[in-house]
Amino acid sequence: MNEAFSSSSESVLHRTVGVSQPVCHDGDLEQMYQISQTCHFIKSNGFKKAALQFPDELLVDSITVSAAVEREAKVKTYVLGDTSYGSCCVDEVAAEHVAAECVVHYGRSCLSPPTRLPVMYVFGRRPIDVQRCAAIFKELFPNGGSHVVVLYDVTYSHAIDDLRSILNDDYPNVVFSDLKADHSRGQGQVYGPLTDSNNTDCMADMVVCKFGRYFCMKEGKTVEDYSMFYIGHEGLTLTNFMMTWNRCAFCSYDPGTSLVRAESININKALMKRYYAIERAKDASVVGILVGTLGVASYLTIIEQLKDCIRKAGKKSYVFAMGKINVPKLANFLEIDVYVLVACPENSLLDSSEFYRPVVTPFEMEVACNKHREWNGEYITDFRDLLPGGSSHVDFPNPDKSANDEDVTDVSLITGALRSSCLNSSDLPNTSSSSSLVVRNQTLTIANTSTAASFLAGRSWQGLEPKLGDSPVVKAVEGRRGIAIAYEEEGAQ
Repeated sequence: MNEAFSSSSESVLHRTVGVSQPVCHDGDLEQMYQISQTCHFIKSNGFKKAALQFPDELLVDSITVSAAVEREAKVKTYVLGDTSYGSCCVDEVAAEHVAAECVVHYGRSCLSPPTRLPVMYVFGRRPIDVQRCAAIFKELFPNGGSHVVVLYDVTYSHAIDDLRSILNDDYPNVVFSDLKADHSRGQGQVYGPLTDSNNTDCMADMVVCKFGRYFCMKEGKTVEDYSMFYIGHEGLTLTNFMMTWNRCAFCSYDPGTSLVRAESININKALMKRYYAIERAKDASVVGILVGTLGVASYLTIIEQLKDCIRKAGKKSYVFAMGKINVPKLANFLEIDVYVLVACPENSLLDSSEFYRPVVTPFEMEVACNKHREWNGEYITDFRDLLPGGSSHVDFPNPDKSANDEDVTDVSLITGALRSSCLNSSDLPNTSSSSSLVVRNQTLTIANTSTAASFLAGRSWQGLEPKLGDSPVVKAVEGRRGIAIAYEEEGAQ
């Protein structure tokens, strides 16, 4: 459950969080949490209520930070804890519950564009030895002419300018990525500390933008011509980059552990697992659309696009909004054949090995439903790229009988059965002139066939039913004691 705390409830917050040792000492508080910049952001925009969103590991400092912001900015603050979905995303829903006018997001971020509220990012400053990092880079790439892109976790962005100044003279072909949150599709505004200073003179067709980072390639080069050097710990950010640019060689350096390695993850094996999930999606008759975000811009648009795509492929779809996803929640809906998760890029690649049904991404669902989209080795985790105007948008074929666009059948690689991959226009329901219930007379109605409803009607257990008026009212009595294997009266016997 999402919780918002007023900063005045100090004792309540500390009891809830269950921690007492601060992450940051008072002397480092200003630098770590950028108190002055935060207060300037609030005062310059005239905000009266501000939501401060902390990840779990930084909640211990939330009371001190919120008190400092309230004291200096003369604003009412609310601390957001236990975010609705991933802590990397801005939790606009929780902020709106307390009528906040802006959000200050602390810690790691996926840099997904906000939808409604103005947002300021405070990444923090994880310690890094820049000289050590530069020495590691030179060991991995001894050739000064190497073409390398430097990527990094946002918590190390404060040290990138120093690293750039050390390496630029010896490595003229090294490209440093900058942070740039893309909010062109959303209504929310994004404020610093995003960097945008060194790549402003690039030609538009040479700029690569991905996951809030952007960099400019040398003329005549493509992304595949570069090696990737990532600064940060192993996690979802690195996995996203490796899945997206799966033809590039990756090396990583973790400043926290000083661990250096050439990433040896078997990308082909990982991609084959995802391709298996696509085959499961092609076999599915009933698809569940999981709402995994309420704050990333255009999430409603991709849901509508998925519903239309699934319908045109001859499948049924149902939308589920259930907060944080886990195995027991999804196990309640056995009639669903496959789920598609709409979430930010870092939370899209859900490991569904423990789930009863596979969970795929919007890109994988489109590959399964749209015969015009072929998987040529690229992989897309940002659903905004699939929307009209996106870099990877592919129109769904227009099912027109007059164009002899017949249903195409193929063979399932899992079951070996024949399946239809596309519908004709005559097979699509006319939603504009029909309704779910049709009155036949005063006592009978008929309903359109629903695959999930038929399944629910046919299974033995259909959930708890109150049966009001059918069950007699009786007095409460004391129940049996013990555990089911040996109640207390059974032991006495």
